[in-house]
Amino acid sequence: MKVLIGQFITESNANVPMKNEITSFDIAFGDDCIEKMLVKDIFEKENIEVIPSIYAVSGASGIIKKHTFDYIETCILNTVKEHLNELDGIYLMLHGASEVDEIGSGDHHIIKEVRKLVGPYLPITVACDPHGNLNKEYVEAITAIRSYRESPHTDQSATWRIMAQMLCDILKNRPNVHSVYRKLPLILGGEQSVSADEPVRSINIFMNELEKDPRIMSVSWHVGYIRHDCDVAGCGIVVVPQTLQDQDYAEEVADKLAKYVWDKRHEFHYTGTTAKPIEALKMALEFDGKPVVITDSGDNTTSGATGWNTYILRQVLDVKELKKSFLFAAITDPKAQAKLNEGNLGEEMHITLGTNYDEMSKSVELDVVIKSKGDVIRPISMGDSNVELYNKFGNCVVVNVKGTSIDIIVSNHRQSYAHAIQFKHAGVNWLDYDVTVVKQGYIFPELKENSQFYVMSLTDGATPQDTASIQFKRIMRPMFPVDNI
Repeated sequence: MKVLIGQFITESNANVPMKNEITSFDIAFGDDCIEKMLVKDIFEKENIEVIPSIYAVSGASGIIKKHTFDYIETCILNTVKEHLNELDGIYLMLHGASEVDEIGSGDHHIIKEVRKLVGPYLPITVACDPHGNLNKEYVEAITAIRSYRESPHTDQSATWRIMAQMLCDILKNRPNVHSVYRKLPLILGGEQSVSADEPVRSINIFMNELEKDPRIMSVSWHVGYIRHDCDVAGCGIVVVPQTLQDQDYAEEVADKLAKYVWDKRHEFHYTGTTAKPIEALKMALEFDGKPVVITDSGDNTTSGATGWNTYILRQVLDVKELKKSFLFAAITDPKAQAKLNEGNLGEEMHITLGTNYDEMSKSVELDVVIKSKGDVIRPISMGDSNVELYNKFGNCVVVNVKGTSIDIIVSNHRQSYAHAIQFKHAGVNWLDYDVTVVKQGYIFPELKENSQFYVMSLTDGATPQDTASIQFKRIMRPMFPVDNI
C-alpha cells in the first residue's frame, strides 16, 4: 500500500502589517520531508510506502500571499495527481489557522481540492492544532481529524503519530466513516484555554473517557483561532465513529461533548498570574528569588505577533537603580541585527532598537556591547525540547546595554523562546538571569517548570487578550463572550 503525506503549518495574524510569503517557510521535499514529519517508522512498521509531497512550516505570521499558498498547495495537488492510481490513503498535518489572500482558509481549500481529485471515499486523516478553525464541509470531507489535547502543545508529535497510525488502521478495516462536527457559539483565546487548568483539564478527561467506547475512534475539541476575522471562527467538536454502523451514535456523542464544553463557558479564564504592565513589572522586581519570567502577551509571536515591541524594555530602562538582571528574548529588529552582526564579540556599538511602527514598537537609542551571535531556531516538535531536530529561521545577536544588567537577544526573525535549546543557539542561559521577558501569552512548560515566579503582562499589541473587546465583523453571531448568551 502507498500513502501520500504532507505538512502545511502556519497561524495567520491579520493584525500585523507584513504578509507571509515563501521566504518565511521552512520547505522540505523527498526524504527531508519524510524525516521532518516524524512518522516514518509508523508506516514502515505497517509495510506502507510513503510518498512525500511537501513540508511547509512558517510558524505564526501574517496573512499568506496568494502566490505563496498557490505554490504550497500545488506541490500537494501535483503529487496527488502523479500518484493518483497508486494511492491508498492520505495523511496531512494542517494547522487550521491559515488565512490566504483572496481565498480564506488555506487548510480548507487544500482538502476541498484534494477531494476533487481523489473522490469522496479515499481515506484521509489530518492532525491539527486546537487553535485552528473548522467548518462542517471541511470536517466531513476528512475521514478522521484530531487536534492536540495539550496547550502548550506538549502532545504535538504524539498526536501526529496517533493520526498516522489511525490511517494505517483505517486502511486495514475500510470503515467508510467520516468525522462528525458541531460548531459552538463560543470564541476563546489560547490564554483562556490552558490544558493544565480548568475547565480544559476536565474537558480532556471527559474526552479520554468517551474514547474508551469501542464505537468511537476519536474525539477532539478545537478551541479555534481569533487573530483573523472570519466566518469559520469559534470552537468546534469533532467525533470519529469506529464503523459506518456507529455513525449515528457518533452524532449523539458529539452532542454530548458539545453540551459539556458549552456548559463550562463561564469557567474559562487566564491561567496563572496576570496583571497590567506596570503591576506585572512591579511583581517581578519585588519577588524574592530567581528566575522570574514575564510574558509579553500583546506581542505573542506564537500567535503571529511581530516580536518587535519594545514597551517592556522601555519600562525596565526607566527603573531607577535597577537591582535585577534582565534578559529580553527576543526583540525582533532586522536592521539592528544586521548592524550588530557586522561587529565583533566584545565590541561596543550604538544602535537604534525598535521599528517605530507604532507606540508599542517605539525605538530606543542604546549603547551596547556584543556578547554572542547565534541562530534563531525552533524545535520541530514544540513538545519535545530534548530532540536536536529543529528549524532555523534566522540569526540573532546578544548584547548587553552598557552600564546596566540588561541583556537583549536582537533577532531578524520572530520566534518565541520557549526551550533551552533556543537560548543555547543564541549563546545565553536564561537561568543565569533574575528576570527573563519572552514573547508569549501563556507560559510554556520548560519556562514554567524552572521559574520561581511568572506573570503574564497584559500588554497591547497584535495579540490582545480581551476576546470580548476585539472588533469581529464576520464571525457567527451571537457568540459568547462577545455576546451575552
